[in-house]
Amino acid sequence: MSGIAIICACKVKKQMYKQQKSLRVTSLVTILTNMRKQLYPAIIALFALLSFSGCSRIQDPTVLKSGGSSQSELGFSSGELLPSEIPEDWSNPDSLTERGSEEGISDGRYNGRNMMIGILDPVYYGFDSSAIAAAERVKLQEAADYLINNPARGLLVEGRCDWYGTSEYNLALGDRRAASARDYLITLGVEPGRLETLSKGSLDAVSGLSKIESAVDRRAELIVLE
Repeated sequence: MSGIAIICACKVKKQMYKQQKSLRVTSLVTILTNMRKQLYPAIIALFALLSFSGCSRIQDPTVLKSGGSSQSELGFSSGELLPSEIPEDWSNPDSLTERGSEEGISDGRYNGRNMMIGILDPVYYGFDSSAIAAAERVKLQEAADYLINNPARGLLVEGRCDWYGTSEYNLALGDRRAASARDYLITLGVEPGRLETLSKGSLDAVSGLSKIESAVDRRAELIVLE
């Protein structure tokens, strides 16, 4: 009887051990399930916070000002001028031919005003450039002083180019040169309404010259209007 009792006791003990082990596993699963339920909202909130933080670092695009009158806004302080926009009619060659005769020049007059050439020195440019060199700005300062001292007179800024390149390209480049000189005069205190611009392109340029020899054609004429 004692042997049988020992065997039964061992079986009971073994069965109790299995039940305890199963209970521990079940409890562990329950605990892990509850922890996941509790942590899931926190994980979602953390992910949303990180996403919002990343978006907040994106900077708004810089808005470029138009019509600014300071030298820093126009780019003069660095020694270079920002080119004016290429005119819409650049893509239409028919609208670019003989522009000078179509824009009010007749018998030495521009829109009914006398054209006085030679009072002010022309401004010269580098090859294929509309940037105003520091040495040429002195001429524009003299032009601004002249206009301020002669309030009844205006100024026609006439952009010109050498013979290199197509007629269409040179007319657009002449526009940019005239516009750069006009914009610089405005920063010097000249009223915009007193300034006119015109591109002659390479219409009067001497062909066949070297780039050095044709430098005289890369200019903006400053023509006084009376």
